Amino acid sequence: MSDLVSVKMRASLSGLHVSGAEKIVPVSSASKVASRLVERALSHERGTPDFINVKIESLPSDILRLKALPVKTHAVATPAEGRALAARLLAEAGIANADEIMARFSETHSLRGAMLLDADTLERLEPDQSRGVRATYMDDAAALARGTAGVKNHYAEAIVLATKVQNAPNIIAEICVSDDPDYVTGYVATCELGYRRIAVLKEKGDPNGGRIFLYRGPRDGVAKTIEFLEKTPVLVDDVPTLSSAANAPRRFDGLADALDERQAAGLSRQCRTLEGPTGPTAVVDGRELVVFASNDYLDLARDPRVVKAAADAAKEFGAGSGGARLTTGTQPPHVRLENALAKFKGSEAALLYGTGYMANVGAISALVGKGDAVLSDELNHASIIDGCRLSGADVLVYRHGDMEDLDRKLGACREHRRRLAVSDGVFSMDGDILDLPRFLEVTRRHDAFSMVDEAHATGVVGQTGRGLAEHFGCSLPDVLMGTLSKALGAEGGFVCGSKLLVEYLRNMSRPFIFSTAPSAAVVAAADAALSVLEAEPWRVERLRENVAFFVGELKAHGIAASTQSAIVPVLVGDERRAMAVSAALERDGILVPAIRYPTVARGSARLRVAIMSAHAREQLSRAASLVGRELSGEVKKFSRHMGVDTILTNDYQPVSAGTGLR
Repeated sequence: MSDLVSVKMRASLSGLHVSGAEKIVPVSSASKVASRLVERALSHERGTPDFINVKIESLPSDILRLKALPVKTHAVATPAEGRALAARLLAEAGIANADEIMARFSETHSLRGAMLLDADTLERLEPDQSRGVRATYMDDAAALARGTAGVKNHYAEAIVLATKVQNAPNIIAEICVSDDPDYVTGYVATCELGYRRIAVLKEKGDPNGGRIFLYRGPRDGVAKTIEFLEKTPVLVDDVPTLSSAANAPRRFDGLADALDERQAAGLSRQCRTLEGPTGPTAVVDGRELVVFASNDYLDLARDPRVVKAAADAAKEFGAGSGGARLTTGTQPPHVRLENALAKFKGSEAALLYGTGYMANVGAISALVGKGDAVLSDELNHASIIDGCRLSGADVLVYRHGDMEDLDRKLGACREHRRRLAVSDGVFSMDGDILDLPRFLEVTRRHDAFSMVDEAHATGVVGQTGRGLAEHFGCSLPDVLMGTLSKALGAEGGFVCGSKLLVEYLRNMSRPFIFSTAPSAAVVAAADAALSVLEAEPWRVERLRENVAFFVGELKAHGIAASTQSAIVPVLVGDERRAMAVSAALERDGILVPAIRYPTVARGSARLRVAIMSAHAREQLSRAASLVGRELSGEVKKFSRHMGVDTILTNDYQPVSAGTGLR
């Protein structure tokens, strides 16, 4: 037997069915989920039940895994239009008598299960026609991984059920009309069509509804079909999330289709809720997990000194700045932090932006424009790419980290008025760093501006966390961009450089000029974090030690890994496989995100492990062991040198770019 159990709830009022639900959960969560389902029954729209039955059963270890049906939403306006569409979809599935089948819903309202109907003769095939046939023992695999079982989700539950039903022997289609008076949506499902969600299939307030399973096969196969539906435990992978356009007017159909396509490709994304400050552990969607996904590398976001600085500044200066920096938005904390950042980085001056994204877009678009050239590493972050495109300059991409390719392409741009070469300092999806001395040598020989994004280098690279120039013992680039939102544990971005550069950006950089200044609270927090970093360089050393320890543990478990930063990429390749591994790790209490296209190139999905100085050795060792369990023997060495000549395509991201999330 496995450590999973089935939790079922059935509720009734005066003998009539009110509510039902079931979940597959770990044994340790069974009582909590059972309580949630009881609460769900007690708050049902049909009224308060007078009888609730909760059943908990152990499950075998070999639970069947199925891939969710592909989903498409149809935004119809009226019940008549929805029912006509349902009939057409059934006809497309080879079912000729769709109108007669729709008429049988008058018989389904009293059933606790579904009607099992011969698709051709319309004969009812359930052994007990007062009960119907129930599809049971099933759940969303992702809900199990996230620990959110028990949370009501009509949409996901319907897709799970439809997926199991369509995988039953001899079932060729299903049609469902909700029996919830306030839920007017239903669906038609077949293996060929997938799950076709129809926004309106009945009038609001109508309590009638039900399910019809359509059977085509021999009569002696009915028992096998019912056995699968009622007894086989199933977990469904890749259950899509509901787009906000699902019930929108038809003009939104294209948006819903695009979301459905992304979900079908395993590329849909959702926000996770962390209940409390980030740290080496956090409560995520109600579960405590060890977090290997935070950019707060030095654990400064929750440092009492940093938090106090933010609170004190909020009390003194208010919750917001009230204006742009060039109007009323500059306060003493802004000036202090800009001076502190310039001193920390060893530059003449610094300029604050609201975000790192704005800093990159603002600096690039101010420095180059039409008639200029900008050269970008093929794995640069999306904010750099967007800055290049928005600038209006001619954009050329050089091969990742290839200074000879950069040299050749700069040489080919001699006729351009101004040239800017830009690179990440630490590449946020791969963990490698820029060869800054060589980069500076090439750009200066061509009299081109040099720009380096040190978002993931500040507080991480260099003996005391001052970045690549400290690490290599060389001079700074012309434009040094960084963020306050990673190792410094706050929010915002900045650019360091000469006084001339900073004054130019102050007057020419549109994101700086036209954005409200960051609040004094967040600026003061960053200033305090910078002071802690300078006073406690041991944090940087401990981070390096933790990274080396984790990489060594991975290698001990057969996983080839290396890094030059706090980011340890573990290549998986297939997007769906990466998501499955991430979900498996989360079930074991480890939060490691799966990074997929378009953040990285197609087919190069990976686990992105972010190490913190505050991680304990036991946490690092256990995480490496679990990654090894999931991936040992299948991770292949990944070459990042793909090579492209331009990013001037119609796609939003470069064709082969590894554009990392911040």
